[in-house]
Amino acid sequence: MANCIAAFQPPPQLAYDMATLVQRAYFAPLFLGLNALDLERPALWVGNHTLYGLLDVPLMVRELKRRGVVIRMLGDRLHFVVPVWNALTKCSGGVEGSRANCATLMQAGQHILVFPGGAREVCRRKGEGQLVWQQRTGFARMAIEHGYDIIPFASLGPNEALDIVLDAKDITDNFVWRSLNKVVPLNKMTRNGDAILPITKGLGPTLIPRPQRQYFGFGQRISTQQWQGQSDNKDALWALRTQTEEAIANQFSYLYSYREKDKHYNWGKWRKKLA
Repeated sequence: MANCIAAFQPPPQLAYDMATLVQRAYFAPLFLGLNALDLERPALWVGNHTLYGLLDVPLMVRELKRRGVVIRMLGDRLHFVVPVWNALTKCSGGVEGSRANCATLMQAGQHILVFPGGAREVCRRKGEGQLVWQQRTGFARMAIEHGYDIIPFASLGPNEALDIVLDAKDITDNFVWRSLNKVVPLNKMTRNGDAILPITKGLGPTLIPRPQRQYFGFGQRISTQQWQGQSDNKDALWALRTQTEEAIANQFSYLYSYREKDKHYNWGKWRKKLA
């Protein structure tokens, strides 16, 4: 099993290009900071997961592949229980996000993409910030244990392309849900609502996302050498997590500022009006 995970053969670049053709035209993604990074050395890429997680991840994976980086995505186990989606996830390099699978990829020296917020960040609720990491430090533990650098990144745009109409709290507080939960363990099945996707709207009352331009900002590598041998030290894990969070926050600040100027000079009239 471990050999199968590490021996992944990515589809050709044309497949990535064709799969994201419409997204690239619609969202006009911009990638900032990649040119300053050493992409040959494997790293753990850590960033924010966005609403639904589908508007930006394919664009980032495609751009990295174009630059010679085959990135392996650690995904929630929910991705691997739906028949067709399971196959698509694996075809694009995704593996179930477990400590064993992450260790296998790191031992093979592969680039790895992880979202500490996981499904909870995808199933975000009204008014929540960009990062919803709760108390998770698993990514820090694995990076320290295997001596992996962390590349922090931020994705700006997808969370503003859709408005949340009903979130998990609205749904689980509903009388019908509470009544059904007495018969079927709905709360347990949905991790107390953490795995309930919100109901959203985009352009008008439709589900079509607004054409918000998407911005990706990549920060400098964070070395884990100073915590070598401390993968079981809670203080070390929290220190690395905090440093990573701050680096992502800095990327967001930069992207917000960059977007204000970019909107003025480079957004078309149709994008300004619809977004």
